[in-house]
Amino acid sequence: MSTVEHEVIVRQLRWEADGVLSLELGSLAGDPLPPWDPGAHVDLVLPTGIERQYSLCGPVGDRSRYRVGIRRERRSRGGSEYVHAFLRPGQRLVIKGPRNNFRFRHADSYLFIAGGIGITPLLPMVRRAESRGVDWKLLYGGHTEASMPFRHELSKYGERVRCYPSDKVGRIPLPEVLAEFRPGQEVYACGPESLISDLQDATAHWPADTVHFERFKARARASTAEDMPFEVVCAASNKTVSVPAGRSIMTAIEEAGIATPSSCRSGICGSCETAVLDGVPEHRDEILCEADRAAGDRMFICVSRARTPQLVLDL
Repeated sequence: MSTVEHEVIVRQLRWEADGVLSLELGSLAGDPLPPWDPGAHVDLVLPTGIERQYSLCGPVGDRSRYRVGIRRERRSRGGSEYVHAFLRPGQRLVIKGPRNNFRFRHADSYLFIAGGIGITPLLPMVRRAESRGVDWKLLYGGHTEASMPFRHELSKYGERVRCYPSDKVGRIPLPEVLAEFRPGQEVYACGPESLISDLQDATAHWPADTVHFERFKARARASTAEDMPFEVVCAASNKTVSVPAGRSIMTAIEEAGIATPSSCRSGICGSCETAVLDGVPEHRDEILCEADRAAGDRMFICVSRARTPQLVLDL
């Protein structure tokens, strides 16, 4: 995990689809940017102080520039709205990372499933699969053809890519496509919650470690009315902090004067990953797989809580 900050300059803004801009970012100092692998993202720190996470979708080996794709959200909280309305070539920004919570593993074949701007983390995976010479297919859904970014960039792959503009052909037929588990194949998907939910239903009979997905945003959380208070022992700081019901570990330790990296505060970016030294965490993030949750040796303190009266953390 990297929380190192880098000063970058906006080199280019380009329309990729209706409501979608790509940003090309270069190092302000002219030095090579940090290396990354498919699935990685950066935190974009805007001049307003807002931080947002965006998947890297340019060529993996090109360290002279990063590319991200940003859709203008109708209910933007200031991130995508600022990018579309105010960013211009030549402006300076700060980024953090890259980090990767959506790692691309070796497999005999791949099925990629994208919904809208969810194509961005999958683009580098498609290129990597193609370069390895393994079998792969991409199913790409969107509201209209005009709203689907990087569609023309993908056209060079021919029949390996199938587009599903819902206004013409309907949604991706996930139950049909995923009816039969194929040994050696792994699924990578990114898109809106409706797509991810349908994917989980359609792959319920697949081995859990063969289906990988990333959400745009955290799911709506259940009521916190039944949350119990607990204590956090911060081993490195030699402090014990009480965490009341309805308040996060992160908020409680910040109020106690303990600084820790943070960004999304909703359990999707990974910047607040913390080692668990003792106690049992209650995971509420959107990052860890079931095996990692069962291990219980790390947690994301912006959303996760405790199953035991006390947690000892490396803070």
